[in-house]
Amino acid sequence: MDFAFLAEAFRTLVPGLPLTFQLASLSLALGAVLSVLFGVLATIGGTVVSRVVAFYVFCIRGTPLLVQIFIVYYGMGQFRPFLQDWGVWFIFREPFWCAIIALTVNTAAYGSEIVRGGLKSVPAGQIEAAKACGMSGFLLYRRIILPIAFRQALPGYSNEIVLMIKATSLASIITMMEVTGLAAKLISETFRAFEVFIVAGGIYLVINFLIAQVIGRIEYWLSPHLRDMPTAEPNNA
Repeated sequence: MDFAFLAEAFRTLVPGLPLTFQLASLSLALGAVLSVLFGVLATIGGTVVSRVVAFYVFCIRGTPLLVQIFIVYYGMGQFRPFLQDWGVWFIFREPFWCAIIALTVNTAAYGSEIVRGGLKSVPAGQIEAAKACGMSGFLLYRRIILPIAFRQALPGYSNEIVLMIKATSLASIITMMEVTGLAAKLISETFRAFEVFIVAGGIYLVINFLIAQVIGRIEYWLSPHLRDMPTAEPNNA
């Protein structure tokens, strides 16, 4: 193992981290908003709306993310005159925004199911108690249902965050020079795929380890009722 080359590969791949973080943070932020919206609509949106959301989730979860990226980046070019008329072609001609759209649409589908599960897990007794106190509509969701649902959904959504960090590597297919894109470029120059991918994998591993630690701290902070109670000292008096 050539450690000098590993160090050089690390220095080459690190500049791709800002783009990786941009792709992940933007898609997760937009996807989180859509996840909550779709999750709520799937739960209380009525038969037609819930079926539309279910169909969207089925289509996105049933197709590979790589295909979705290709549809947005390559497929939308067929509709260039229409997109130009609507003034949105400047979005679809940029690889960055195509990657953001595909990643957002993908994570929103998975996240909406996580949110829907969290909403379903809210105890009916707490909802009835809130209604007895005069809460209803948006106030009921803001004060009672959503906070409980978010806590229940956090472990599942933490997995989605980790998956989206790794999914940003697919953006290299559409010329994005994030960590994996730089790794592919370095391999084409050095023909040392094993070492380069070892370094790239290690970078993703460290990022996801840190994210898991942060989310674990958040879960601990939000679950004071689940912490171990301190053991009482025996009374020797």
